[in-house]
Amino acid sequence: MQLIPRHDPYLVVRSTGDLTVAALRGELDLVLVRHLRPELDALVRESGALTVDIRSLTFCDATGLGLLAHCAGRTRERGARWRLVCDQPRILRLIRLTALDDVLHPEPALPDDLPGAWPDALPDGPPPGRPAWSGPTVLRLSGPV
Repeated sequence: MQLIPRHDPYLVVRSTGDLTVAALRGELDLVLVRHLRPELDALVRESGALTVDIRSLTFCDATGLGLLAHCAGRTRERGARWRLVCDQPRILRLIRLTALDDVLHPEPALPDDLPGAWPDALPDGPPPGRPAWSGPTVLRLSGPV
């Protein structure tokens, strides 16, 4: 596999032949979706088999799921193979709650049939300059609401 050079702390892409693996990192929210959509659309158009690895995401909202569903649908429309690798319980739960299991088909690990080694190209945690999502903030109000 060959690393496609780019200086994007949120996306690492490796490809060989028609096979492309895109690993995402950070918080897949409206801001990151706007940033990544052109890159992912290009990968969808050019790949014969696209695997999107989201194991390093720290958060995913509805716009992030929408982008993934869009990529999955467009990849399949072209007759290409789609894979989503996800082992994040919160994101898997969100996929189930939104009934996107049949669209995204998440798998817990990269498949064994990928040629070459896929080292952990993305370090754990959020990219520099963006804090990890730590869950919802609970505000306690005193007095009548």
